[in-house]
Amino acid sequence: MVSLHADAVATLREWRPSLSAQESLRQGYLGFLAARDDACLRECVPGHLTASAVVLDAPGEHVLLTLHPRVGRWLQLGGHCEAQDRSLAGAALREAREESGIADLTIGTHPIHLDVHPITCSLGEPTRHFDVRFVVRAQTSAEPVRSSESEDIRWWPVTALPPGSEDLTELISTAVHT
Repeated sequence: MVSLHADAVATLREWRPSLSAQESLRQGYLGFLAARDDACLRECVPGHLTASAVVLDAPGEHVLLTLHPRVGRWLQLGGHCEAQDRSLAGAALREAREESGIADLTIGTHPIHLDVHPITCSLGEPTRHFDVRFVVRAQTSAEPVRSSESEDIRWWPVTALPPGSEDLTELISTAVHT
């Protein structure tokens, strides 16, 4: 059985982003994974990989965003990898299903975007999330159900994102055009 760490290395080795900034991040992630056997575990204090899902409706006209309770912003779905996860794509899909309440989702096989951001998460001390982002598709009729991990969840037109989410524009545009 392939470990999550081995899958993360293989996934990032195979992926070839089109933007040079994303290629630089990909190389940095691979270096971090080479240096840390625990890079996929939330207990890794210097930072750890997380998995996100940009959930689009079937025609790619709407994106599902969650109003994150601690951050106070609309974000894509996602979170920490768990012990049972065997792949980054599997972790992103699990998070999307848990946070949206939508069971019938499909995920792309390759990442579409990377982002490193500082955060104080469940460790209680500052760390970094090395987020690996995937496109996830929902049926047009899919109705999300807010989970306990969200203040709100809703579909937004990809051309009219909520105020304060301008930093998601590149990510969502990449997802739509994948």
